[in-house]
Amino acid sequence: MKSPGQNSARGYLSIIGKVDTVFEQNVSELGVSGIVVTRLGGLARRRTRMDNTLRHGVAGRHENSRRQFLRDVVTGGVAVVASASVPAGAQERAELPAGRNEPTSGPVAATLADFAVKLRYEDLPGDVIRTVKRTILDTVGCAIGATPAATVLCSGVKTSHDLAVFANGVMIRYLDFNDGYITPKGGGHPSDTIAALLSSAEIAGSSGRDLILATALSYEVFCKVADVLDTRGLGLDQSTMLGLASLVGASRLMGLSKEQIVHAIGITVGGNTAINQGRVGTLSNWKDFASAEASRKAIFSAQLAQAGMTGPYQVFEGPVGFFNTISHRAFAVPPLGEPFGIMRAFTKRFPLGQYSQTVAEGAAQVRSVFASADEIDEVNIRVSRNAIKVMADSPDKWRPQSHETADHSMPYAAAVVLMFGTIDDHYYEDPYLHDPRLLDLVSRVRCIPSAEADAHEKDYNLCDFEVVLKSGQRKAVRVEYHRGHPKNPMTDAEMEEKFRSLARRHLAADRTDALLRQLWALESMPKAGVLVEMTKV
Repeated sequence: MKSPGQNSARGYLSIIGKVDTVFEQNVSELGVSGIVVTRLGGLARRRTRMDNTLRHGVAGRHENSRRQFLRDVVTGGVAVVASASVPAGAQERAELPAGRNEPTSGPVAATLADFAVKLRYEDLPGDVIRTVKRTILDTVGCAIGATPAATVLCSGVKTSHDLAVFANGVMIRYLDFNDGYITPKGGGHPSDTIAALLSSAEIAGSSGRDLILATALSYEVFCKVADVLDTRGLGLDQSTMLGLASLVGASRLMGLSKEQIVHAIGITVGGNTAINQGRVGTLSNWKDFASAEASRKAIFSAQLAQAGMTGPYQVFEGPVGFFNTISHRAFAVPPLGEPFGIMRAFTKRFPLGQYSQTVAEGAAQVRSVFASADEIDEVNIRVSRNAIKVMADSPDKWRPQSHETADHSMPYAAAVVLMFGTIDDHYYEDPYLHDPRLLDLVSRVRCIPSAEADAHEKDYNLCDFEVVLKSGQRKAVRVEYHRGHPKNPMTDAEMEEKFRSLARRHLAADRTDALLRQLWALESMPKAGVLVEMTKV
C-alpha cells in the first residue's frame, strides 16, 4: 500500500476526512459545548472557550490566585473521556538515505516503535508491576489533591481526547508532588505521561493490565532517553522527552501499528522540541502546563498517524533531524526492558522540586537544636551544582513572587521547614510569600556547591545541611537517600497516607477507600476507565 504522502490529492483528502470525523464525533457523540469544528486548509481547527481564558489569564494574574487561574483554564471543559480514534492501515516505510549521525543501534523511532508493539504484560517482572501500581496510585492522588472544585478528573465533563489529556496533565503536575527521575544530564517527571495513558485507556476500553503495561512502556522510553540525552546542557525542557514517552505508551493503548508509531514519533519530535526557559529564574504558570501540552500534542500526533498521515522520516537521524540540528550528536537508545527504568524513579515526600527533597529532610532533622527560628544566624546547604542550577540559580529563588518559583526554590523550602516544621502547597501563596520574618530567614540561607555531591549525583542527591545559631552552636546533618528514593522507598502505608491526605480535599473517606482498593487491584480491572469515574466529586 502506498503511503498517503505518495497518493493523489484524493488520498490526502481522505486522511483529512478521517481527522475531521474525529472532531465531529467529539461534538455529536459527547455533546461537548463550546467547540467549533471547521475545515481550514484541510485540517480541523478547534476553538473552545479556553481561548479567552488563556489569552486573558496571565494578564489578570495579579488579580487572581494561581488556583483560580487554573480553574479558569479548565472549568467545564475537561475529563478523561474522548472520542474513539479512527483506525487506518499501516504505511510502508520509505527507504531513505541514512543521516550522517545515525547511531549503530538503528533508527531511534523504529527501535522505540518495535519495543512498543512487542512488549507484553507477561514480560513485566512482579516488582515492576507493583511499582507501576504504586506510581499510578501516587499520581492519581496528586491530581485529585490539586483539582479545583468541579474540574478535570473530578468533574465528569467530557471533551476531546487531547484536551482531556492536557487538563489532567496540568492536574498531575500542579502540586509538584508527583514522582521524579534525575540523571546528571537532566531528567524530569515521567508520571506526567499517565494523563495520556488514562485517557487513552478509557477510550480504548483497555484493561488494568493494559494500563500497567503502557505505563511501564512510557517510563521505559522517558528514563532510557533521559539517560543519554543531555537536556540540561542543551537547554531543553523535560517535555521534549515527555511528549515522546506519552506518544509511545498511548499509541500502544490506541492500537497503532509499528509503522504508524514511527510516523507519530516523527510528528511529535518534529513539532515538540521545547526549551527550558520556563524553568529558570521567575517561574510562570507554564511550568505546570508544558508537559501537559506535550502530551496533548502527542495524542494528536497519534490520531493523525492512525488516520493515515505520515510524519517526517528519520526525524532523529536525518540531515536536518534532531541529532544534527538540536543535540549535535547522535545517541543510541540504551537496552530497553530489564532493568526497567521505572525502578529508578523516586516518589516525593514533599510537594516541591525534586532537588529539594533531601534539603527539606535535612531542615526537619536540625530543628531539635532550637526553640524558635529566630535563633538562627545562618543556614549552609551543600548540594550538587546541578541542584543549585535548578533551584537556587537566581535572586528570584530568595524572593519568590509566584507559587511556581517558590516550590522550585531551595532556600525558600529550607526556611519554611525550619520555621514551621513542614511544607505543603499552602506555603507557596500569600501571606507566606511576603512574610517579613520568613523572608529574613530565607536571606540567611546559603547554597554551596559540593564536589562530593556532584560525584554522587547519578545515584542520589546528597545534601549536607548545617544550621548555625546566634549563640554559636552548630548542628549539621547529612541526607543521602531521601524518603521515596528507590533505596529508601516509602512503604505502602506511607503511600496510602499521602494519597488520603490529598484525596480528602475532595472525596469522602469511603470513596477514597474504594478508590484505593481499586488502584491496588488494578491488574484485575476489566476496564481501567472506571478509575476516572471513581474520582468524580
